[in-house]
Amino acid sequence: MPHRLIALAFTCLWLSMPATARTAQPADLQAQIDALVRRVEALEADAAALRAQAAAAQADARAARDELALARSASAAMPAQGAAPAADVAATASSAAASGADANAFNPAISVILNGGYTSHTRDPDGIARAGFPRIGEGGPAPRGLSLGESELSLAASIDDRFRGQLTLAVGNEDGEDHVGVEEAYVETMALPDGFNLRLGRFHSDIGYLNGRHAHTDSFFDRPLPYQAFLGNQYGDDGVQLRWLAPTDLYLELGAELFRGAKHPAAGAVHSGTGAKTLFAHAGGDIGTEQAWLAGVSMLKSGADRTDDGFRGDATLYIADATWKWAPQGNFRDGGVTVRGEYFRELRDGLYFAPDADIDEPLAWHGARSGAYLEAVYRFSRRWDLGYRFDRLWADRGGPLASAFDPRRNTLELTWRNSEFSLLRLQFAREEAVADTADTALTLQYQASLGAHGAHRF
Repeated sequence: MPHRLIALAFTCLWLSMPATARTAQPADLQAQIDALVRRVEALEADAAALRAQAAAAQADARAARDELALARSASAAMPAQGAAPAADVAATASSAAASGADANAFNPAISVILNGGYTSHTRDPDGIARAGFPRIGEGGPAPRGLSLGESELSLAASIDDRFRGQLTLAVGNEDGEDHVGVEEAYVETMALPDGFNLRLGRFHSDIGYLNGRHAHTDSFFDRPLPYQAFLGNQYGDDGVQLRWLAPTDLYLELGAELFRGAKHPAAGAVHSGTGAKTLFAHAGGDIGTEQAWLAGVSMLKSGADRTDDGFRGDATLYIADATWKWAPQGNFRDGGVTVRGEYFRELRDGLYFAPDADIDEPLAWHGARSGAYLEAVYRFSRRWDLGYRFDRLWADRGGPLASAFDPRRNTLELTWRNSEFSLLRLQFAREEAVADTADTALTLQYQASLGAHGAHRF
């Protein structure tokens, strides 16, 4: 190809020359030919450079489209607190739809969490009953031996420019039988004005700190004692939620929820299927470049017709939570310290039906119980962290479940992460559920995340 170009250029040049030039001396003619060859070679080099630049631009465009699709999928799978305003998200989605680009953005992002391990106990976990706090739901010690634990399958996607949806299925084992249940299934808005957000369906309440977060994001193998005792590990139900994010530099979120009331601490879906109501407020911010904090207060009011622990009546649960984080240069991925605590206060006014009674002879239950935990986790490298947690429950001193002893537990954990998507955790816990009796539990946990993996909340 280069030789043909040179020949053609030479022919055109020769024909365009005047007659006198055609009779030039051989040396002059050779110089002209050499100059022409150099010019053609330069033009070919420029053309090759332009083709390379065009190919690089096309590759960059493809990479940008892939990155945009991944970012949208991750955002749809698990939105972080303080995300971009809903109006901006809606505008982006609308623009993509109008241009016909990135059609995969509306396909579900699929995430699978595999979670299991091995636990040994010095006492039979099925026989552990905490003083003043009957076991409810999944709020008990882990079973002995090998177990799959609770694994999750989650699908999330944008529905259109105004709505997104999520479905999370929980896979677990109860009494030797595997079961699959709907953990979350909801639709929420993305384009309400003035920082409002509406969620409809089944979801975890945003009361407290841990309740609105999936268990695989916890720093310990199991939930603290107050969550087990008051919420059956985690409170979620069919309902509606309205949140408002203030347009301020300080993170401020206010919210309210209305639930059916079919799950503990509610029961029976009383009040025409609106048996539980919540209010919550969260505030947070940065302290310089290396520290951050988040605090909140919550209230859950519930009506119950025979809960798992035999209560019928009205109850109010108050929760106060606080979290503080420190990391060098603010890089929490590579190291730092997280300190967190929550305090629970429950007031009950109603009747107690003993589960073992032959005849329904209820006792009056007007009392108060409390619980709290405090944990500290030191992440000394990107792969390793070490944590300690202290849990305690305060039983009612009077009433049908009165106890002079308050259950407590101490827990140590050591976690190794190969990446953001896998971990191994060794945990040692010593629990005193009743006076003069203790259970020691040693757990080796594994966890793996497959598929889409959105950012975790603060």
